[in-house]
Amino acid sequence: MDFISPNEAMLKVKRWTKNTLAAGRRHTIGLKSDGTVTAVGDNKNGQCDVSGWRDMVAVAAGNVHMATNTGNAHTIGLKSDSTVAAAGWNKYDQCNVNDWRDIIAVAAGWRRTIGLQLDGTVVAVGRNGDGECNVSGWHDIVAVAAGDWHTIGLKMDGKVTAVGNNRYRQCNVSGWCDMVAVEAGYLHTIGLKSDGTVAAVGWNKYGQCDVSSWRYIVAIAAGSNHTIALKSDGTVAAVGWNKYGQCNVSEWHDIVAVAAGCAHTVGLKSDGTVVAVGDNEHGQCDVSGWSGIQLPEN
Repeated sequence: MDFISPNEAMLKVKRWTKNTLAAGRRHTIGLKSDGTVTAVGDNKNGQCDVSGWRDMVAVAAGNVHMATNTGNAHTIGLKSDSTVAAAGWNKYDQCNVNDWRDIIAVAAGWRRTIGLQLDGTVVAVGRNGDGECNVSGWHDIVAVAAGDWHTIGLKMDGKVTAVGNNRYRQCNVSGWCDMVAVEAGYLHTIGLKSDGTVAAVGWNKYGQCDVSSWRYIVAIAAGSNHTIALKSDGTVAAVGWNKYGQCNVSEWHDIVAVAAGCAHTVGLKSDGTVVAVGDNEHGQCDVSGWSGIQLPEN
């Protein structure tokens, strides 16, 4: 994988490159090249009941912080006709997306779902106790990310906006510019710059924001308390909480996409197979048999 220029990176964002891997608290989702979806891990609330999904173009998985010892989670799928499907826990109406239309990207946080519309506006359903769903005034958005209690939007001009809980300054992104991708963890936010470097704000107890030295990054992912970066040469970097080995990615190669759950990390290889490390109590890392996973858009 060659390093992409800043202009090429922004063009990728403006084409709304879609996630083909997603990792939640205890489950992992993969979008196959034929538009079907596969899942492994905890299915307590039906979050892995996706075998009947067809014509999908992107997936997202709701995450839950490790401190919340529950399997409550949901899964979101974006269809080729720009409608949205949902499965799993729905206590806060986070799966009530059946009436959404003209959606081009989706994100799933704990107890909520975010949808980016074709016109650059954003919709949200689910818990709003910290204002994390207050996105109705957003416009010119090209990408969205959902943490546990905050929501991030990347604007077409490379600037970033945020709503929700800001206890650890995870929403202090108003000064960011030249960004091409954003991700949100439990209480931290990361942004990929057009020059291949990465910015981070928020809670840094485990070093999950120690990304200032990273270079030649082409994609990012945020777990609850760890941060993952895909390098231009197909290798992967990681910082943060590593109790379950979720940051043990130094030997990975030929990776083209990454996803981070609460305590596990998933990588998509150039041949459409998948690797995973980290917490596997519920089989969320049992992806060695996967093949034919959709590669990211070039």
